[in-house]
Amino acid sequence: MATVADILNFVEHLAPRYMKCDWDNVGLLCGRKDKEVKKILVALDPFRSVIEEAIDIGADCIVTHHPLIFRNPLMAVNEDSETGRCVLTLMEHGIAAINAHTNYDLAPDGVNDVLARTLGLQNIEVIHPEGEDAQGRPYGLLRCGTVGEIALKAFLVGVKEHLDCDGLRYVDSGKPVRKVAVGGGSCADEMYDALAAGCDTFVTADVKYNQFRTAFELGLNLIDAGHFHTENPSMPPLAENLRSEFPGVEVIFSEKHRDCMKFFV
Repeated sequence: MATVADILNFVEHLAPRYMKCDWDNVGLLCGRKDKEVKKILVALDPFRSVIEEAIDIGADCIVTHHPLIFRNPLMAVNEDSETGRCVLTLMEHGIAAINAHTNYDLAPDGVNDVLARTLGLQNIEVIHPEGEDAQGRPYGLLRCGTVGEIALKAFLVGVKEHLDCDGLRYVDSGKPVRKVAVGGGSCADEMYDALAAGCDTFVTADVKYNQFRTAFELGLNLIDAGHFHTENPSMPPLAENLRSEFPGVEVIFSEKHRDCMKFFV
């Protein structure tokens, strides 16, 4: 019999808690550790649509990348806030909520290793490792890797196809693509580390206007592929790891969760 505690311990084996950023909120954010788990729903976000899907399929636990309760303190669990409504719904249906956020970003084989592999990068390395895990593997936020020299426009076509994006925002520094840094989610502030690592191109998300301008002035191709699309590729491997570890538990990757942001063209 697998319990919520077993699922939590395994998730934190894959993405140890010590790897998370100090400001982050990870782990079991709702539910009882001793509850038996027969079915898990895996998704990037713990949004209402995901919770409703978990209820529909009879899941005992959701495992997500983003946390149910984040930076704003939850002062009350009631219907006055969306977070409160989600917590109430999970509690009423006995569904536990586990997440691995920045610890999964930094972990070996986590968000950014998967992103680098999805984009077809070779010779993948951690930029500025923060330490090593129990297996001696370096961990850190950004990854970098190489591609055979390619024009930026051709590389953009590949990014769009590999990540299944509706569109991309980017700045062209006038350089071909040879060495690429990746940082899933909001990592544009790390562009200086990408440049210091010798990268000519950086794929990330949530890029601000002034960050695009800074990248242009620094001579860095900067690509915003969207928060959802840069992080969601890492969730199916997480689901597969859970299936392998808990063969008696049905693990389902969300079929309904999609990016709510669209391009009007």
